[in-house]
Amino acid sequence: MSRKIKKVAVLGSGVMGSGIAAHFSNIGLEVLLLDIVPFDLTEEEKNDPLARNRIVDGSLKACIKNRKPVSAFYDTKTASRITTGNFDDDFAKIGDCDWVIEVIIERLDIKKQVFEKVDKYRKPGSLVTSNTSGIPIHLMSEGRSEDFQKNFCGTHFFNPPRILRLFEVIPGPKTDPAVLDFFMMYADRYLGKRAVMCKDTPAFIANRVGVYAMAKIFQLTEELDLPIEEVDKLTGDAIGRPRTGTFALADLVGLDTAEKVIMGIMENCPDDEQAGAFSMPKYLGFMLENKFLGNKTKKGFYERTKEKDASGRRIKLGLNLRTLEYAPTQRVSSPSLKAAKQVDSLKAKVRTFCNEKYSEDKGAQLIKRSLAGLFAYVSNRIPEIADDLYSIDDGLRSGFAWKVGPFEYWDMVGVKEGIAMAEEDGQNVAQWVKDMVAAGNESFYKLDGSVQKYYDIQSKSYKTVPGTEDFIVLDNIRSTSVVWENSDSALHDIGDGVLCFEFRSKMNSLGEGVLRGLHYAIEFAENGDWKGLVIGNNAEHFSVGANLMAIAMLAYEQDWDELNMAIDIFQKTSMRLRYSSIPVVVATQGYVFGGGCEFAMHADCVVASAESYIGLVEVGVGLIPGGGGTKEFALRASESFHKDGVKIPQLIDRFAAIVNPTPGNGMGTSAGEAFNIGYLRPGIDQVSVNVSRTLGEAKEKVLELAPNYTQPAPKNDIYVLGRNGLGALYVAAESFRLGGFASDHDVKIAKKVAYVLCGGDLTGPQKVSEQYLLDVERESFLSLCGEEKTLQRIQYMLEKNKPLRN
Repeated sequence: MSRKIKKVAVLGSGVMGSGIAAHFSNIGLEVLLLDIVPFDLTEEEKNDPLARNRIVDGSLKACIKNRKPVSAFYDTKTASRITTGNFDDDFAKIGDCDWVIEVIIERLDIKKQVFEKVDKYRKPGSLVTSNTSGIPIHLMSEGRSEDFQKNFCGTHFFNPPRILRLFEVIPGPKTDPAVLDFFMMYADRYLGKRAVMCKDTPAFIANRVGVYAMAKIFQLTEELDLPIEEVDKLTGDAIGRPRTGTFALADLVGLDTAEKVIMGIMENCPDDEQAGAFSMPKYLGFMLENKFLGNKTKKGFYERTKEKDASGRRIKLGLNLRTLEYAPTQRVSSPSLKAAKQVDSLKAKVRTFCNEKYSEDKGAQLIKRSLAGLFAYVSNRIPEIADDLYSIDDGLRSGFAWKVGPFEYWDMVGVKEGIAMAEEDGQNVAQWVKDMVAAGNESFYKLDGSVQKYYDIQSKSYKTVPGTEDFIVLDNIRSTSVVWENSDSALHDIGDGVLCFEFRSKMNSLGEGVLRGLHYAIEFAENGDWKGLVIGNNAEHFSVGANLMAIAMLAYEQDWDELNMAIDIFQKTSMRLRYSSIPVVVATQGYVFGGGCEFAMHADCVVASAESYIGLVEVGVGLIPGGGGTKEFALRASESFHKDGVKIPQLIDRFAAIVNPTPGNGMGTSAGEAFNIGYLRPGIDQVSVNVSRTLGEAKEKVLELAPNYTQPAPKNDIYVLGRNGLGALYVAAESFRLGGFASDHDVKIAKKVAYVLCGGDLTGPQKVSEQYLLDVERESFLSLCGEEKTLQRIQYMLEKNKPLRN
């Protein structure tokens, strides 16, 4: 039977429930969000609908307001798709819903009561799931109707639901296999998630392994007597995990939450061979007893005080695990950590920590022993928690934001070497791994042509990783797809007559190599039998923008001719995208800043991952968008003007986006916000909810555009307001200063932006060409490069990686 989800009921409006409801609204679903009636209502309030919905309405309001780390919504306007209600008055409304998901307190008795009520009111055939993080699925469906049990399973989102990509699917004893197949498909295609099929075991996959890894670090930190600051440096970026590191991440999650999961695994997994790693260290007991639970109590492993040091920074305290006293955190390092920072690839970093050269280094010991324990642990979890090793890797990458999963770490070290590491540390590796090696198989994953395959334990052979067939992964095809390359970029043949231009400079910054490569790529496509070009990559971020160091060097040396030429080339590159004879589609994800945003704005179409953070951020370094971005906003403002309508408000919106590139204002923290700001164009650009599919969808767009593609003609009729607009924008700039939102230099930059948007100091409104506006833009950019305060901002950004307000 074919299913269509139009309306979802979310039962429970806590942080997780409201976050899940928000994500459903993100993808266009109607949502019914229910919670309990408050227990403390007065007699009068008991008849007041607003009072009775106080809990659910308050939760939704808090969800809409919260933007940390980003909003739960792609666009807060979609919150209008969510209807609230309570369990007493509105439960029958779930009968209109296609999917009912329970997100209430983790108590089996209460969940069973709720599911009894769901069974009464749901419509036959509707899906019912629980978002439990560990309560056995089979216990929740006991006593329910046959239709309920057939359509019931676990669907576990991770927090925050918008950001973390993992979606665990856990079958019940009587779940229809078609229901499981549907959720695996729906999570991928519609929710933008990486779906993982789990078994109904305690903590399922990601929490079972992720919490083990955390507990192992807790244990080794105490055993090796390492400071938590050093451990967080070791277990963050250095090994491809969240930059917070282990202890700061525990503060973020909440120590009470971590304790519940740890205790749950200890109590429910008596046969777990590494249960000792889960034993509670003395310091953890101390913190729980004193309610030092992390960020939620403003004190955990770390505490931020209100006191400031000599440089004006707030003093941060860290817990000494031996003395259980707090002291100011210190900058720490170790020989192995310093060595790991000197190499670029994650594989090289991991192998550095495992190098015998650092056998006496406690930091290296911690990483090597934690990996050894992890290798043994995951090998013994198959087939207990999953039948396939890729499911465990998917779980940790998508649920815990690791760059690679446990078996991928193991491949980096070497399977034989990993076995030796584990056994040296007293751990037992599962026999299937040794059998795999004995049969001549030297890795858990391998590339077969362009297809990634994993070692299948049951068949003792390599099989294609399911769900990846439709993904374009450039690393997988690199050996055969590259038709041209330089040190900063590569041009790939991705099939069906479509090319893909890939940035591969540091952070995908846009320097001479990328610009030269992009010109070549377009010329190559135009002169050959190619249907079009995709500009995109599989990196975490599309591009952080122009190579700031290159601009800084020319500005410091006051080499104005060279700098003018560099900006002219950048502008011409943007215009080359706009006016090529083949369709150009840009596929974005992560940071799409500065020049990366300007390139996207000049493409025929942008296929933006929903998690694209798009903005013209140049004012943060004392400049204006100089690669065609300011010109493009003048053009788009012109296109939005109505013949006899008021024009200043549209112009001010574009102006504000450039001069105030803060999240949600001038910088879109999602593709949805980028549409609101004006970086993306309704009816032209599109959103890809699953980042793994963005390149593939961009290729499809090229193929759609190619048959009837007509090369655009340059625009010579851009309506600018001249002095009429300048007056209004100058007043707006001064208002920023008067409100305390802008310094004198901010206002100077803002006036440069205004000058370009209005076409310069023209006596009145008139029509101008794109080239005219590009010349004005370039002149304004160059003038700011000569400002001392701009040079200070550039230097500060290069040194500190954050903007200076001066």
